[in-house]
Amino acid sequence: MSKRARVRAPELRGRSWINTGGKELSLADFRGHIVILDFWTFCCVNCLHVLDELRELEEKHRDTVVIVGVHSPKFVHEAEHQAVVDAVERYEVHHPVLDDPELATWKQYAVRAWPTLVVIDPEGYVVAQHAGEGHAHALETLVAELEAEHGAKGTLRRGDGPYVPPEPVATELRFPGKALPLPGGTFLVSDTTRHQLVELAADGESVLRRIGAGERGLVDGPADRARFSEPQGLALLPDGTVIVADTVNHALRALDPATGEVRTVAGTGRQWWQGSPAAGPAREVDLSSPWDVAWFADRLWIAMAGVHQLWTYDPADGTVRAAAGTTNEGLVDGPAEQAWFAQPSGLAAAGDRLWVADSETSAVRYVERDGEGAGEDGAGGFVVRTAVGTGLFDFGHRDGPADQALLQHPLGVTALPDGSVAVCDTYNHALRRFDPASGEVSTLATDLREPSDAVLADGDILVVESARHRLTRLRLPEEAVRVEAVAHRTQRAATDIAPGTVRLDVVFHAPAGQKLDTRYGPSTRLLVSSTPPGLLAEGEGAGTDLARELVLAEGVTEGVLHVSAMAASCDDDPSNEYPACHVHQQDWGVPVRVVEGGATRLPLVLAGMDADEAPPSS
Repeated sequence: MSKRARVRAPELRGRSWINTGGKELSLADFRGHIVILDFWTFCCVNCLHVLDELRELEEKHRDTVVIVGVHSPKFVHEAEHQAVVDAVERYEVHHPVLDDPELATWKQYAVRAWPTLVVIDPEGYVVAQHAGEGHAHALETLVAELEAEHGAKGTLRRGDGPYVPPEPVATELRFPGKALPLPGGTFLVSDTTRHQLVELAADGESVLRRIGAGERGLVDGPADRARFSEPQGLALLPDGTVIVADTVNHALRALDPATGEVRTVAGTGRQWWQGSPAAGPAREVDLSSPWDVAWFADRLWIAMAGVHQLWTYDPADGTVRAAAGTTNEGLVDGPAEQAWFAQPSGLAAAGDRLWVADSETSAVRYVERDGEGAGEDGAGGFVVRTAVGTGLFDFGHRDGPADQALLQHPLGVTALPDGSVAVCDTYNHALRRFDPASGEVSTLATDLREPSDAVLADGDILVVESARHRLTRLRLPEEAVRVEAVAHRTQRAATDIAPGTVRLDVVFHAPAGQKLDTRYGPSTRLLVSSTPPGLLAEGEGAGTDLARELVLAEGVTEGVLHVSAMAASCDDDPSNEYPACHVHQQDWGVPVRVVEGGATRLPLVLAGMDADEAPPSS
């Protein structure tokens, strides 16, 4: 086993613990176990991917490994304790979670990105750090090594960890996601945490039937045997078929409302990674966390939250393709293929526009034809524009002109009869309205609880109150309710960097038993940009080297560096003709402040840990 830096793990400090039966924990309670700290925040789709990656490892090594979630919020709403409790249940987190609203433990471990995984050995030393997704195989290998090493030393203690499941709560729905009016006057709702679809009567309350066995899985068949995994968006095709965005299965499912039969029409069940095909036969192309779906411009559009893109599905020829977005996370308008999104999570078609709730930029955006028409494949001829929102780190609750209005992580948009758009302003617990005619944003209702979607119903609007586990009927008021304006910025401290030249180092060490995959050329990729665009005089753009000299523009004192890195590694086994290969990737948005005496080197850990990159001891 290779020698590792011996860095004592800092103590875990936060507001309180979840999933422990009320017990406060410290690192001493985990001594003898292998501990994996998962730094996450529940708005982050990449963090949700990691939760799913960890499930198998958590079950397989239940007697030697303790996973501890450290919830480190980005948005103000995520700092609310009850919101974290809800998220832990919503996403079926079956391990202890430290609620750390002040980012105390995040700072102690020198974390720079969501998600980040830190591995602590049974003696309490940090032995590895990984940022981003795709590290499950590396963690499995490292856990096996640590089990063998500490089993031989006598420092490994087997037995159950401190996880205590919460008491179940009886409700008809549990964290519902999206809703769809059906032609007969009823409503179909994605009952996300229970992995089902539920048909409600016209009153929006009475349950008529459930579709799905209620257990996580990817199984086609009749209503009582089909399985979903955290389904979200719902859309009606012209032929009456309902398409379901089966989010954690990375698939689109088709429901026959008459029979309840479910079949898979797109996706393989595997998550899309950089380098995978982005077009082709729908059942042969991987998808990534499809969150919502809508019929627009003669095809189904997909909010592909997991890769910050919009895709389309053509049921006529059974194909899918990327239609808008580059996979880079941010807010950039322009031709569809050049635009940037950040976790698009809600769609609504209205005439010649497709409205988009772009959640991580707290924005409302739209897609429309650019005047030259789309090509035959439907992928060209569209342009992306922003109606409300300014970027990844600015959010709040402010009404008024659209260029000054603020939202907080909206998940749903609904086209209203007058041409305006209702916005489920999820983390503000509000229903907002954007009027394209006046360019104004107003508030329609407050005191909702994490609204995630809304549908029209006989002059009213039915709002999916996800965290209240119900649909709530509201009368659309003639005049909006005004609320006191509140503006926020993400509370992460800015990194002080020196003016002039700064060296960016993305640290990647191939995990134990793996080597860089250079069979088809460079195995790494680095993309750098900035907000504002004038922050960097030199150093923006794409390349294959994970180190780069960045030259800061004169006169710009603060901004955000956007860094996207990818590395590919393969199992280093000469006897295996077809070694398994793995992709590791992460996007960072690093707030920086340019000051004399600031750092001249900015290290970001993608995978691995050297002594000079290790977190400080407590």
